[in-house]
Amino acid sequence: MSAVPDAQHWIAGAWRSDGPRRASIDPATGDVIGYFHDAPEQTMQAAIDAAADAFLRSPWRSDAHLRSTALSHLADAFEARLDEVIDTLCMENGKIRPEATFEASLIPRALRFAVGLSMHNFGRVLESRPGQQAMSIREPAGVAGLIIPWNSPAYLCIRALAPALAAGCSAVIKMPHQAAQTAALLGRIIESVSDIPPGVVNIVIESGADGARRLVDSQQVPVISFTGSTSTGRAIARAAADRLKRVGLELGGKTPHLIFEDADLNAALPVLEKSCTVFAGQFCMTGSRILVHRKVAQAVTEGLAERLRAVRAGPARDPSSQMGPLIDNAAVARVNAAVEAAIAAGARAVVRGGPPEDPALAGGAFYLPTLLEISDPGLPIVREETFGPVQTLQIFDTEEEAIEMANDSDYGLSACVWSRDVDRPVRVARRLHAGLVSINSWANLAVEFEEGGFKASGSGRLGGLASVEDFLEYKQITQDFVPHAH
Repeated sequence: MSAVPDAQHWIAGAWRSDGPRRASIDPATGDVIGYFHDAPEQTMQAAIDAAADAFLRSPWRSDAHLRSTALSHLADAFEARLDEVIDTLCMENGKIRPEATFEASLIPRALRFAVGLSMHNFGRVLESRPGQQAMSIREPAGVAGLIIPWNSPAYLCIRALAPALAAGCSAVIKMPHQAAQTAALLGRIIESVSDIPPGVVNIVIESGADGARRLVDSQQVPVISFTGSTSTGRAIARAAADRLKRVGLELGGKTPHLIFEDADLNAALPVLEKSCTVFAGQFCMTGSRILVHRKVAQAVTEGLAERLRAVRAGPARDPSSQMGPLIDNAAVARVNAAVEAAIAAGARAVVRGGPPEDPALAGGAFYLPTLLEISDPGLPIVREETFGPVQTLQIFDTEEEAIEMANDSDYGLSACVWSRDVDRPVRVARRLHAGLVSINSWANLAVEFEEGGFKASGSGRLGGLASVEDFLEYKQITQDFVPHAH
């Protein structure tokens, strides 16, 4: 029998078992799958000190070739162990295998893109007047604090870490306890890459927020990158303002699907279904708002309802499972309360999923897909992020009305436009308040391009060329010289 996994903190190139030992739970069964050490606040300080020391004393910040080589080797290391990443995500995160495979596949791709970023940190030089040379260079900001969510922990960790390392920063990663086993695996893979000096990457596992607060408050940490809820993002921004530190935020979303009367419904309906059930709706780009033209509203409602009713929920170990569980039973109770409140306020339950009656799923945190037809756009179920497999459906009559409905939200992370018209998709996309617009598709993002949101969905960008900007400082250097006499 193999040993029970014991997830520890990775600090200054060594493993530490600080803090009480707690259980990691499989959300599909409720079974204990391992243990983790829950970091006290002083462990976070140790990680900050290690990162600060590595930034000052190691060659990492000044040697772009070292960073490029290390990131390439790290991509190789992840590729060699992708099956382990996938298995861990299935077991600890509850993702069905195709979803875990998709998440894991993005990791080497993001790291290989960062390889190029590390070697293309160009500045500018100008003879600003005769006898004066001016340079603008970009330098790493210092220690980057990366606060990672539990819903896609492996990729979202690397999505922030890769540009931070490419820029020359050292990093302290705060991983949530729901992803403790994933955190430990990431640490073991990073440990295997000898090019990364000790202390450049540090990983701390925490169930609470004391360590995260220390990270945000510390004078030693000039940059914070956070992915998570809008409410927590606002709190981080307020706290970081006291230090005037740089903060990158990717926050919540309320993705609308705009389905026009000329949409290809045979193509759209399977994607609408998946946009609700991928990661059990625990995704910042979950397609939670269905906005449909009146002429096709009945066909969309009936077709989507049929598909959602047929979704088979189950654990990742069952290859027939089409949707995994929520992260825990508290999430089930929260989502169910939001749905019940919406129905009580007048929403019509087209598909009322909820906790399954199947006794085989009784030990897990499952919640079946739900579709609600809405006439009141002010309901919280329309306005607030549900973070579960719940969709609302609203009807529009004109293109202008559809755009207004889509933009009538505090969020602006992503949106989808469904139409076979030649001009309409781009015309509508240009007017939507969203950082990503997918045409005749959903969440169709590329790691090589910038990703982030408008409005309450965040600030700053990860992915693409702009991903390093949060981790760099600009410096101007001027030098007077004696010009050559002509």
